[in-house]
Amino acid sequence: MQMTEKRQKGYKGLAMEGIVARWYAGIRRSGSQIEDWGKQAAHLTGGLPDGADVLEVAPGPGYFAIEMARLDRLHVTGLDISHTFVEIARENARQARVSVDFQQGNASSMPFAEGSFDLIICQAAFKNFSQPGKAIDEMYRVLRAGGTAVIQDMRKDAPDATIREELNSMQLAPVNAFMTGWTLRMLRRRAYTKEQFERLATASAFGGCEIETSGIGIEVRLKKH
Repeated sequence: MQMTEKRQKGYKGLAMEGIVARWYAGIRRSGSQIEDWGKQAAHLTGGLPDGADVLEVAPGPGYFAIEMARLDRLHVTGLDISHTFVEIARENARQARVSVDFQQGNASSMPFAEGSFDLIICQAAFKNFSQPGKAIDEMYRVLRAGGTAVIQDMRKDAPDATIREELNSMQLAPVNAFMTGWTLRMLRRRAYTKEQFERLATASAFGGCEIETSGIGIEVRLKKH
């Protein structure tokens, strides 16, 4: 019975619930991160028509989804496996006075119909999925023809120096900086290399991908033709 539960768990490591999730939510709004997400939201969605449907997979506290909703021209949905994150994200959207449909669910078995979205974005979470291949195939299923899925995450070969640069940009207090640095180095072990992403994409329903790397990060674009 215990082995069955382990196989069905949708994430690696500890659950992001309760105090852990709330600590993470505080860290992710430090420094210029909210402003940066606002710029990135405009950039990633710039080619979409008004009224397009956008899904963020694993939005956590919901900051990026909220910035997309602030553009006031898209229908934005967020799907997260953490009950605490869904609660936090809904409250953050309420305070921001924007409409985002935050739902609880597993990236490997999404509660959406086939062809529901024009764009899917997954930031800083893919490395934590216990069934990455299924998650990619689910992205394909719920995308409309011509749609794109964008996965942005830490890369496994990110140098320590780039992690320090990332920490400096977050402008954290010493204790939070130490904890965040330790967390990033731990999460790097779960992350994927460019070659590993290429293999996952080739084996998926997408059949391939485009990849760019920068700093500690990697961006994978998957197109549904």
